[in-house]
Amino acid sequence: MNETGLPLLSLLVLLPLIGGVMVGYSPERLARSVALTIAVVELLITLWLLSQFNVAQGQHFQFVDNYQWIPSIGASYMLGVDGLSVLFLPMSALLTVSAILASWQTAHLKRLHFALLLALEGVTIGVFSALDLLLFFLFWELTLAPIFFLIGLWGIGPKRRNAATKYTLMMLSGGVPLLFAIIILALNHAGFGSGHVPQELTFSFPVLLETPLPDALQGWVLLLLVLGFAVKAPLVPFHTWLPTTAIEGPTQLTALLTGLKLGAFGMLRFALPLAPSAAVQYSWILGIVGAITLIYAALIALQQSNLRRLLAYASISHVGLVIIGISSLNVQGVQGAVFQLLNFSLIASSLMLIAGFLQHRLGSTEMVHLGGLAKIMPRLASLSFLFALASIGVPGTSGFPAELLLLIGIFTSHAGIAVAALAGAVLSAAYMLIYFRGAFFGPLKRPYNPNDALALDLRPREWLLLAAPAALVLWLGFSPNSLLNTQQLAAEAWLSHLLDQPVINVTPVAEQTDSVLTSPE
Repeated sequence: MNETGLPLLSLLVLLPLIGGVMVGYSPERLARSVALTIAVVELLITLWLLSQFNVAQGQHFQFVDNYQWIPSIGASYMLGVDGLSVLFLPMSALLTVSAILASWQTAHLKRLHFALLLALEGVTIGVFSALDLLLFFLFWELTLAPIFFLIGLWGIGPKRRNAATKYTLMMLSGGVPLLFAIIILALNHAGFGSGHVPQELTFSFPVLLETPLPDALQGWVLLLLVLGFAVKAPLVPFHTWLPTTAIEGPTQLTALLTGLKLGAFGMLRFALPLAPSAAVQYSWILGIVGAITLIYAALIALQQSNLRRLLAYASISHVGLVIIGISSLNVQGVQGAVFQLLNFSLIASSLMLIAGFLQHRLGSTEMVHLGGLAKIMPRLASLSFLFALASIGVPGTSGFPAELLLLIGIFTSHAGIAVAALAGAVLSAAYMLIYFRGAFFGPLKRPYNPNDALALDLRPREWLLLAAPAALVLWLGFSPNSLLNTQQLAAEAWLSHLLDQPVINVTPVAEQTDSVLTSPE
């Protein structure tokens, strides 16, 4: 359904990619202005698309663009969004605008840097809106190239090239089980048709949702999809790339990686719905994996003295909570999980950008070099404290309704795991408040001259990029229904698909034909 008649999603994917080419050929002095203009236009289009989204039909895919892509194997160029995915588009666009503003002073290979940020935005929008699994996989893999170069060329650590290689190799390894699962699903669909390959292949997500998948295959498909998405989420033990990237990579990129949890979104969108019976049967295992990730990462964060590494482990811990919420298989858990994923784009990314500001001013985010920052940077300290409170779910911030929904959903389905969720909330408050008390309200570690550039408070550009997420954090904290209403019907339809599945233990048509042909009778 596309009531506007315009290919808005295709425009959102192509505009940043074309814009990246324009930035690459623009004069050096205009590169960042051109990039910012394109990113702002992209944000405005996503907001207009959101305003045109029909909430009353939120369970259905809207703004669908569907064209033949590789008809010989049944692959199509198919984009669409529903209530679960539509809000990720403006969040991605807003985060890209913030990343461009945060890297405004970049001097090294400026045109390439901003072109890569725009290219990453385009393929990320593709990941959130792809409805063909092969197209989704293409966008998924295309995120690797810009991230590899952004880490390797603009990283701030001495081992940035090793970090870029580590990230790329881990993501490539995660792509292998994803591709296997996609092929199994396509072949299964062909088996329930005439059995002819490749004529009967399809990678259409809506079609595959309606294609029966035998129980013998569902467990394998679920395992392969969860493994692939767990690497990018990340979940323990596939999490090690994120702390490394946080220390070695540029902070604006790390803000993007912590703010856009593509792996967790993939589990919600594809992994559980495509193997519904197995998802219900093994949801408790997914909940345990989430609980291990939540507690393990929180305990590691509690030991960190570097703010960037602490925020990386905090992000991993919160992903664990999201996975537990998804595994609860109730409306509260699913809505809380989506709410928390959107919070990553507002809270986790903003905290990482603030860590970048401190790194730029002071040359370090180690606790030993910080102290008393609230006295010399009151505006930065105020916003830092707001986002820290939102991160631990204090009432009045967007973190509170998200965590409340998650805890209600988890208590309803997994009472034992709920204890781990509560423990994670306590640990989250501990590591955030301990670090911020020492860094912002502790004694001054060294004398500062008020006119010293190192002690400069937030610049107007930095105020601008933090003002929008701060306002949204407060608005969603006091008016969460403005977000929850958008995803209500989609969350209910998602659950209905999983919980209303009959037991499927059938033989595909192709196998039935083979058995008849080989029968001695």
